[in-house]
Amino acid sequence: MNQVPGIKLNNGTLMPQLGYGVWQVPDAEAEQAVRTALEAGYRSIDTASVYGNEEGTGKAIASAGVPREELFVTTKLWNGKSETWGRDNVLREFDASLAKLGLDEIDLYLIHWPRPMRDDFLAIWKTFEEIAQSGRAKAVGVSNFRPADLERLGAESSLVPAVNQIELHPLLPQSELRALHARLGIATEAWSPLGQGKDLLTLPAVTEIAAKHGRSAAQVVLRWHLQLGNVVIPKSVTPARIRENLDVFGFELDAGDVAALDALGAGGSGRRIGPDPAEFDY
Repeated sequence: MNQVPGIKLNNGTLMPQLGYGVWQVPDAEAEQAVRTALEAGYRSIDTASVYGNEEGTGKAIASAGVPREELFVTTKLWNGKSETWGRDNVLREFDASLAKLGLDEIDLYLIHWPRPMRDDFLAIWKTFEEIAQSGRAKAVGVSNFRPADLERLGAESSLVPAVNQIELHPLLPQSELRALHARLGIATEAWSPLGQGKDLLTLPAVTEIAAKHGRSAAQVVLRWHLQLGNVVIPKSVTPARIRENLDVFGFELDAGDVAALDALGAGGSGRRIGPDPAEFDY
């Protein structure tokens, strides 16, 4: 039985709080990886145009035998600097993603990066408004947007992003951004929720809590996210780990556990693994 709770987005759409991410999964491997995830019980799949695996993901969705209405599929616009991102280019990329996925609609479409130095995400968002109104995306949102970016959107558009997908883990808790999301009604979704396994999963604070609960370090960190209210999309191509990452609903962290994990990112700016959205321009 699928135990994953749903998060109600600001337009009423229900999104599973835990999903399966396919970043860095080659297209040739994506079909089997996504099928394994669906067989394990995942119902939310997160991909992106730039991942180059929308076709493999779509094949898995088509062959898995899971009713479409039970699935939540996310993909993202790769708003690279080689394009002038007007309406026609955005719609072209959206249609291309639908075709690769083999779907008539997707559940969530995101602007992948704000690229503030290009000053074009407001123009892109205008077309996202149109996509949302068409119903071909049940919800639209953003990824890697900073507070200043979200405030600019709010000043120019009445459509509030349903989701902001950001790097978030105990070493980079993004407290300011999460508080803004809560105030604006934006769901917080964490990419690299396990910190890509770099250092985080071997820290004593994490391993001691894991031993206490008889769980893996990864399960403890995922549980921390869930109890904070974050949406998470852990990625693995190892079947045992795919199943393990879903098995996080049979225990609960106590207040001391949560405080110990919170303390890992307390003070300072945190430890970012991925690019800084203020500077990232591909």
